[in-house]
Amino acid sequence: MKKILVIDDSPTVRQQVGLALSQAGYQVIEAVDGIDAIGKVDTSVAMLICDVNMPRMNGLEMLEKLRSDARWKSLPVVMLTTEGQPALIERAKKAGAKGWIIKPFKAELLVAAVQRLTA
Repeated sequence: MKKILVIDDSPTVRQQVGLALSQAGYQVIEAVDGIDAIGKVDTSVAMLICDVNMPRMNGLEMLEKLRSDARWKSLPVVMLTTEGQPALIERAKKAGAKGWIIKPFKAELLVAAVQRLTA
């Protein structure tokens, strides 16, 4: 069972994403912000789904910090956010994000992206 780390400061969003992924056969672990996520990512994690706007460390800062460590250069990360500004999307792409999904999201599209990126 592949493990997905869901990073969002909203308990509701973490629950929605977790439910969709667990119903599709994934194990889900949660983090409340970028700092929490950095502490939870390990080699058993197959992918990250991350919000942008969070306290302490936002999703883009977390992604950039993660990519500065050679162990996580190829770990798939998809941003799941209400943001749609081209500059933020470009920053995420440059940092190595594999996708950008706007909230509210369709569970089947999220699951399809996870399946594609963890295959």
